Amino acid sequence: MKPYIRKVQYYETDMMGIAHHANYIHWMEEARIDFMDQLGYSYAQMEGHGIFSPVRSLACDYKHPCTFNDTIAIMVSVEAFNGARLVLRYEIKKDEKLICEARSEHAFMDEKGQILRLKRAVPELSQKIELLCEHNESKNE
Repeated sequence: MKPYIRKVQYYETDMMGIAHHANYIHWMEEARIDFMDQLGYSYAQMEGHGIFSPVRSLACDYKHPCTFNDTIAIMVSVEAFNGARLVLRYEIKKDEKLICEARSEHAFMDEKGQILRLKRAVPELSQKIELLCEHNESKNE
């Protein structure tokens, strides 16, 4: 998977000229949508099939600040997946320097709010996520 690349915009900074911490969450969402596009199954496709993926939890560990016009790279990887729950890990870097580590946990639900098992609902997407999860596990061994 390729990292998601973006520039920090002026409006995303605070009075000290530093990117406001809340923007990192928006950037993670942008990277997550790009991640799904790279998997070959977009969020729009998923929602078009009546499947939604709400955020259950989110955690960010801010290491270093970034400022206006910095180019950042956001790498998304699969930390855990059981078919109904997906945990993604994010590494946000500026010039190869780690500026933030984060993770988000997601559920899969239908239009009625019922939890779905992705393996049954969208087997091809489930398989792609499982392969990424296995790849990450083997890489960490």
